[in-house]
Amino acid sequence: MPFPSEPERQNMLRLARQAVVDAVSRGQLSDKIAKDGPLAEPRGVFVTLRLMSRLRGCIGVIEGDEPLGESIVRCAASAALQDPRFAPLRLEDLAELQVEISLLSPPAAIDPGQVEVGRHGLLVSRGTQRGLLLPQVAVEHGLTREQFLDEACRKALLPREAWRDPETQVLGFTCDVFADDGVTSGRAT
Repeated sequence: MPFPSEPERQNMLRLARQAVVDAVSRGQLSDKIAKDGPLAEPRGVFVTLRLMSRLRGCIGVIEGDEPLGESIVRCAASAALQDPRFAPLRLEDLAELQVEISLLSPPAAIDPGQVEVGRHGLLVSRGTQRGLLLPQVAVEHGLTREQFLDEACRKALLPREAWRDPETQVLGFTCDVFADDGVTSGRAT
């Protein structure tokens, strides 16, 4: 799937923001989901929510098995209300909310030595344990390649250096990341 155009990106951000507003103000998912163009294609996506530049929720799907528009709506609502690391967003949070979307390429096996900080995201798994970190995590936290691999393992509840074990699967992916400026009206409609 090619990168979306700027108007398509803005449409996706509006869709995610409206899903958050609907979830927080009405307790339900948006019922107006466009299903044309890139929004009709299945694709992995993560929706990240920030308040005053601080992480407030991040939920996604690795492989898209539904149209992208539906995934964006579901992930945005879940990031607002169901990320177990945070209390649910409140109506008063909406005015300060920034929405970020990460569109994932399909994950593929990658040699740990080929992981590029800031370019690759990681999906590390062994058995039923999986941990995923988006590419921007390594940059935001100033991680080296090895630290990034260690943190992906830690997120999978594996020993930090489990990526060195041949039993551990290391997959890499890239993301097209875009965000709104956080100043558009997030008031309930």
